[in-house]
Amino acid sequence: MLSLPAPAKLNLFLHITNRRDGGYHELQTFFQLLDYGDHLEFELSDSSALKIESNLNNIAAEDNLIIKAAELLQRHSNVQCGVSMKLTKVLPLGAGLGGGSSDAATTLLALNKLWKCGLSTDELTKLGLTLGADVPVFIRGHTSWAEGVGEKLTEMALPEQWFLVISPDCQVSTKQIFCHEQLTRNSSAITIPAFPISGAFPDIFSGTRNDCEAVAVKLYPEIGAALNWLNNYAPARMTGTGSSIFASFTNRAAAEQVFAELPEDLKGFIAQGINKSPVLQALGLN
Repeated sequence: MLSLPAPAKLNLFLHITNRRDGGYHELQTFFQLLDYGDHLEFELSDSSALKIESNLNNIAAEDNLIIKAAELLQRHSNVQCGVSMKLTKVLPLGAGLGGGSSDAATTLLALNKLWKCGLSTDELTKLGLTLGADVPVFIRGHTSWAEGVGEKLTEMALPEQWFLVISPDCQVSTKQIFCHEQLTRNSSAITIPAFPISGAFPDIFSGTRNDCEAVAVKLYPEIGAALNWLNNYAPARMTGTGSSIFASFTNRAAAEQVFAELPEDLKGFIAQGINKSPVLQALGLN
């Protein structure tokens, strides 16, 4: 039996540099892992069945990335036994925090161990990419600079700042954002040295933006309202395709002061940025 976290991520910036044939987008982003997220439990079963129990019951089986990840690994490695899984869902859906992708990655890592598949991290990453562009960063488990569709990763380290993350009451469709005619798709590529990562409290927003933010705010006014509110206290930005927004702070107390003022119609949490996923530590991986 294994009990493992599935940490969230923030996109500190997100530049879309091109559009590939087939609809995928070339991008540059910085994935910041957080010490906050969902939780999964895995227990081997005698049959080949894959079962899941969750505090969230409105996800159809065909859309459940945890089941998809388990089925993919079971089929790929010709595994005969099954597993019972329990998901404690904390991260909101359609929030740009990578919840589903992180759940899928933790599932692949956990079952690779429990089923004794023996797949390398590279092999798991290739499998994970077929489930979603954000899955590889959670499998590799390091805060990273990313390019391509998000799968070309360079491990990085940032001072472990504190973040206030706010989630408006809306669920964003990633497909809707990436298909929107007004989405910027020609941002100039930047280099890793151009991104401010040094210093005790680097200016993580300097010279960057989230190209999806303007479209998301247009389609979901709740995001714009939340951004306006948080910008009164600290520079704020949307993560991924939304809906969540965030601001960084030097310490937890500073984040808590702002969190205490949060309007009743907004939900949020405080988390610390981490450079290595606790999943890797729990499984004894690098």
